[in-house]
Amino acid sequence: MRGIFYLAEGDSNPGLIDYLEGNGWQIHQAANLDVARNEISSHDFHVGVIQLEHFTPGCLLPLENVILCGTDMEWIIVLPRDCLKFPACCKFITENFFDYHSLPIVGQRLSSSIGHAYGKAMLKRKATPVNVNFSDHFLGQSKAMQGLYRLIDKIRCVDTPVLICGESGTGKELVAHLVHQNSARSKAPFVTVNCGALPSTLIQSELFGHEKGSFTGACERRMGKIEAAQGGTIFLDEIGDLPLKLQTNLLRFLQEKTIERIGSRQSLSIDARVIAATNVDLEQAVKSGHFREDLYYRLNVLNINLPPLRERTGDVELLATAFLEKFSRENNRRIKGFTQQALRVMNNHPWPGNVRELSNRIQRAVVIGEKHLVSHLDLGLEKHSASRARLTLHQARQIAETAAVRNSLFCNGNNISATARQLGISRVTLYRLIDKLQISSTKMCL
Repeated sequence: MRGIFYLAEGDSNPGLIDYLEGNGWQIHQAANLDVARNEISSHDFHVGVIQLEHFTPGCLLPLENVILCGTDMEWIIVLPRDCLKFPACCKFITENFFDYHSLPIVGQRLSSSIGHAYGKAMLKRKATPVNVNFSDHFLGQSKAMQGLYRLIDKIRCVDTPVLICGESGTGKELVAHLVHQNSARSKAPFVTVNCGALPSTLIQSELFGHEKGSFTGACERRMGKIEAAQGGTIFLDEIGDLPLKLQTNLLRFLQEKTIERIGSRQSLSIDARVIAATNVDLEQAVKSGHFREDLYYRLNVLNINLPPLRERTGDVELLATAFLEKFSRENNRRIKGFTQQALRVMNNHPWPGNVRELSNRIQRAVVIGEKHLVSHLDLGLEKHSASRARLTLHQARQIAETAAVRNSLFCNGNNISATARQLGISRVTLYRLIDKLQISSTKMCL
C-alpha cells in the first residue's frame, strides 16, 4: 500500500489531497494528535506529512511523540517560511525529517519529495530484513506482530534468559520454540516443563533429577529436565506457579550454571538457556511475596510481551484461513472458505481465548460443517455476535480505551512515561486507567 499519513494542524488543502491521490498516493488524514497516534498505530505507513500553521516551542514534544509512533516511516514537514527563523525549529527539522517544504505548497514538488521519501523507507526495510524462521501458525501482518518479529530477530544471536509474557492462548510456547530454533542452540534439545501442571512434590525431581533411593519410590537414578537440556534450551512454562523453595534452586542454577540431583552432593555443570513464560503479573507476585525479586530480574533480561488477538488488527482472517487449510487437509475435507457473515462475526469477536480459541473454533467448524463455506453457526459464534451488537456506549468506550492503552504500552515497551506521552495524558491519569481497566502492569517502567 502506497499509504501516506497527513497530519494538518488546521484545515488541510483539499486540492492538494486530490492532487496527491491523483498521483497514486493513498492519503490518510488526521486533524489532531490523538487521531494521528491512533492512525499510525493501526496502519503500516511508509511516509508521514505534517503541516504546521505556526511554530511554538511547546509543539515540539507532542510532534516528536507522533513521529516516534512511526519509527519505520520517513517524515516530511510543511510549514510557513517564518518558522525557519527559530533555531529550535530548524534543529527539530534536521533531526526528524527527510525533507521540508515552505507554504504555500507546490503539489508537484511535494509529490516528488514524497516519492523519494517512500523509496528511502522501502530501502530501510530491505536493509533490515526479518530473518526469523516463523511457523505457519505464527502469522500476522498487524503492526504489533511486525514489531514482535523484529524483536525476535534481534535476539537471535543473544544467549541470555528470556521472559515471555502474555495472556493464555497467545502462543508463548510457540514463541519459545521460535527463539530456540533461530538461535545457535537450534540443533540441541528444547525441553519443556509446565510448572503449573505438576504437583509441588514432583517439580524438584522433574527439574533437577534424583539419585536412586533418595526418597520413597526412587528406584533408579533419574536425569532432570534441566540436565536433559544440556547444550540447548529449557522452557519453563507458567513460571509464576513455581514454589518459592524451588525458585531458590533455579536462581542458583542461573547464577552458577550448576545443579544437584536430589540425594546427591555432586554439582553438575549445565550449559542450558532458560526461557520462561507467564500469564500472571510477576511484579505483583514479587510485591506479595510469592515470587523472588532476584529471580524475576534474572529471568527478565530479555522480555517478549505477546499481544492478545483482539489487538492484532487484520490478523484474524489471516490466521483463520491458515487454520482452515490445515484442519481441512487433516480431516480430508474440501472447504473453500468462510461466509461473509462468518468473517464479520470473527472480526467482531473479542477472542478471550486468543489464538488458541480461534484454532479450536476453526477445527470444530471443519468437523461439524456440512457446506463448502464455514458459517458463523459452524463456529459457534452466533450468541457472541448478538451480545457484541448489544454493547452499551460505556462498554464500547471501555473496550476501545483498553485496546488503545494496551497497544500503546506494547509499542513503547511498557514504558509508562513514553506511553503517557503517546496517549496525550499524564502519568497519573495513565496509572488510573491501568487500574480501572485492570490491565496487567507486568514489567512496566517509568
